[in-house]
Amino acid sequence: MNCSHINFRMNRRDFFGRFGLGLGGAALGSLAALDGRAASPGPFSGILPAGHLPAKAKRVIYLFMSGGPSQLETFDHKPELVRRTGEDLPASVRMGQRLTGMSAQQANLPMAGSIFGFQRHGRSGAWISDLLPWTAKVADDLCIVRSLHTEAINHDPAITFFQTGSQIAGRPSFGSWLSYGLGSSNQNLPAFVVLISKDRIDQPLYSRLWGNGFLPSQHQGVLFRSGKDPVLYLQNPAGIDGASRRRMLDRMAELEHQQYRDLGDPEINARVAQYEMAYRMQTSVPDVMNLSGEPESVFELYGPEARNPGTFAANCLLARRLAERDVRFIQLYHPGWDQHGGLPGGIRRQCGDVDRASYALITDLKQRGLLDETLVIWGGEFGRTNYSQGKLTKTDYGRDHHPRCFSIWMAGGGIRGGTTYGATDDFGYNIVENPVHVHDLQATAMHLLGIQHDRLTFRFQGRDYRLTDIHGNVVKDILA
Repeated sequence: MNCSHINFRMNRRDFFGRFGLGLGGAALGSLAALDGRAASPGPFSGILPAGHLPAKAKRVIYLFMSGGPSQLETFDHKPELVRRTGEDLPASVRMGQRLTGMSAQQANLPMAGSIFGFQRHGRSGAWISDLLPWTAKVADDLCIVRSLHTEAINHDPAITFFQTGSQIAGRPSFGSWLSYGLGSSNQNLPAFVVLISKDRIDQPLYSRLWGNGFLPSQHQGVLFRSGKDPVLYLQNPAGIDGASRRRMLDRMAELEHQQYRDLGDPEINARVAQYEMAYRMQTSVPDVMNLSGEPESVFELYGPEARNPGTFAANCLLARRLAERDVRFIQLYHPGWDQHGGLPGGIRRQCGDVDRASYALITDLKQRGLLDETLVIWGGEFGRTNYSQGKLTKTDYGRDHHPRCFSIWMAGGGIRGGTTYGATDDFGYNIVENPVHVHDLQATAMHLLGIQHDRLTFRFQGRDYRLTDIHGNVVKDILA
């Protein structure tokens, strides 16, 4: 059964007066009504105020490592691959699988074991790279999934697939679906907030990744920037005070209401909701972005970079503050993981950026009693090849894109901590146990939020769409 939407309504006189097309116009109007069911019940309540299922999580903090972190240097320990470093990738392992144009023309594909060590950590004995010593401290809070796989082999479609459920741009993003379905518990902040690490912008991240697609525009993500103006054009211009802005919004709302009565376009209501949210954000955003009230112990936890606005550490601290204020979906992007060459130096730098802050976020949420109701996800859009792209030396190598298998971790919000799920072969090239598709990950996250993924749909252009498209199974073995 699909979720119902509120249709816009025209009275009989308006309908025939507007179209004047007899039965043909009636048919057109009927189709318009079906495809125009866009208005949610209100700016803050979703269409599923109680959800479909008992929810274990209230919100998501998604730490997206844009560029594709190497699973072989982080969470998938492969001693056999290390022993066979330099040997050509066996045809029996590759099995004719596609390669990108960046390595397909190489004379050979020399396997490259990680030069970084791995150790077991926690009661669970999880294998974690020596590059992530802080993350290793919370091993028993993590569910490490080593058998994720995707369909896209290039960045744009792969990132779009993770964020929207489709490789083709234009669908609503994950956070927009949650805003639409569950709404927000805080009327003074958006349900969906985006933060981007400022110091690793070496590949494009586009606003459509947090766009609303064909959902009402009030459900799009709002980018919070570092610096003087966290949200562009939010503050009143010179000569306009709060009282003047309030009067302007009231008069505008009256005009918009009349326009809605005339046209029945649900996007009009969405626009009014956005104006009102912007008005309230004039005070709520400066409050949440102001870290001056945080005690010294918090900065000691997150590390010195937390004092530098726009860093991953500062954004993790902001994510905790947004979680405290019941923001539904908090998306952090940390670019820079695309190491086709010079991987050892590049991934050491990237892990240094995120390791302590990721640990601190989990620890901070746990100390405040928020982890049990907050689902934290860490991972990128695909993995990396087990062979070297370009020249392989004892100290240097690169890795190409590899969608066949890669690792992520999840924590909190109903996830079974201290779990390692799925496995790849001894070469880290193919999945041999418990594969998890991107849509399975999305379905599982929605399940934890109380949503049956195949029932949260939206009718657009004659078809019911959903985040998981026509796929997706809840991975029940990783649920607490």
